[in-house]
Amino acid sequence: MLKRVLLDENLPQNLRLLLTGHAVATVAFQGWAGISNGALVAAAEQAGFHVMITADQGLNYQQNFAGRTLAVVVLSTNRNSLVIENASRIAAAIHAAQPGGFTFVDIGF
Repeated sequence: MLKRVLLDENLPQNLRLLLTGHAVATVAFQGWAGISNGALVAAAEQAGFHVMITADQGLNYQQNFAGRTLAVVVLSTNRNSLVIENASRIAAAIHAAQPGGFTFVDIGF
């Protein structure tokens, strides 16, 4: 299933090119740079995104995802080389993501 995916501004923007099979947009492209996490989650849901990818590991403690339509995939780091090397693992997490779900992907530090 094609999913609409939003890349948070704390991730390498070139990751979007490696997540083939999904419609991937960046926070900057959406014009949402600098928006707080709560407002960003709400905006992503309202815009019809299915999954948001971030390296903000505190997000699940800051936001309640129960009943949300947006799934969140959190990466253990935003280090460019590790994110790019693990694009297939990130893509697998996107594929498995369920509405309101929260998935942590350990790609190293």
